[in-house]
Amino acid sequence: MAVHYWAALLLALTCLFSISDASVGDADPNYRACVTECEISGCVGQDCFPQCNSSSNGGPWYIQEPLYLQWKKWGCQGDCRYQCMVNRERERETLGQAPVKYHGKWPFKRVLGIQEPASVAFSVLNLAMHFHGWLSFFITLYYKLPVKQDKTAYYEYVGLWHIYGLLSMNSWFWSAVFHSRDVDLTERLDYSSAVAVLGFSLILSILRTFDVRVEASRVMISAPILAFVTTHILYINFYKLDYGWNMIVCVAMGVSQLVLWARWAAVSSHPSNWKLWVVVIVGGLAMLLEIYDFPPYEGYFDAHSIWHAATIPLTILWWSFIRDDAEFRTTSLLKKSKTKAK
Repeated sequence: MAVHYWAALLLALTCLFSISDASVGDADPNYRACVTECEISGCVGQDCFPQCNSSSNGGPWYIQEPLYLQWKKWGCQGDCRYQCMVNRERERETLGQAPVKYHGKWPFKRVLGIQEPASVAFSVLNLAMHFHGWLSFFITLYYKLPVKQDKTAYYEYVGLWHIYGLLSMNSWFWSAVFHSRDVDLTERLDYSSAVAVLGFSLILSILRTFDVRVEASRVMISAPILAFVTTHILYINFYKLDYGWNMIVCVAMGVSQLVLWARWAAVSSHPSNWKLWVVVIVGGLAMLLEIYDFPPYEGYFDAHSIWHAATIPLTILWWSFIRDDAEFRTTSLLKKSKTKAK
């Protein structure tokens, strides 16, 4: 995942609860024996997987299946693990036992080859809400509010919010991809995009809550944070994907933003402060979904996917606050300029 202060903490918690790949399910001797046998024979009961017995690379491009059909299929190990998991969970259900995790994940039901369909759907909706919010912010600035003679906005934080919007959409895009296929590449892209938006959100929270408008001061504040975030992304991608260290970084940046925005909401006289408090309270309740994890209902809706769903209305409210902030600052600046003119 992959924000403003409430979602920053939730992303940090996502980092926290993704530390270990080992789980009760994949330690089960019956499950392990099933996977081993499947990788040799290519079958789990009546279900057989041709890719387990294939030594070719798929043949020339013109006889291969279209990409959208290839995407629905997994490799030998992935299909064996999935089918063995499904069979083992059926056995556990018959014995009245609760579902368990396999390789760090709950036993989800695939849809069209998608590993976690509910999380993918909600990630896409979050991306759509960020796009809608970013677009409405753009329209408000340049078509509803007064602009300067050079057609630029009066609002001093316009460029920062544009970058924030793009980074947020990028983060949710890779979240959708990662929940579709959890492989090493998609995991790194999801983590990297989440860290990037967390780092930039921290910069933005400092600049906005302390009302930093001088360009030199902005550079002095942003440069060390950008350098650290860039170094961290390079570290987890090209040296070591250290889940523990990544969790510490995410939590530190997330908590810092929470403190900054909460302090600002408490002391400022912004007319839309109530929206911040709603986001704080509802976002805090949503955090419980990450803390009190539970198995997926009907194989689709687990705590994490419901958290994704909860962030959708919060995203709408957050972008509404950003638009209000642009209107508030623009009105204030115009009043000051008229007062000076008199």
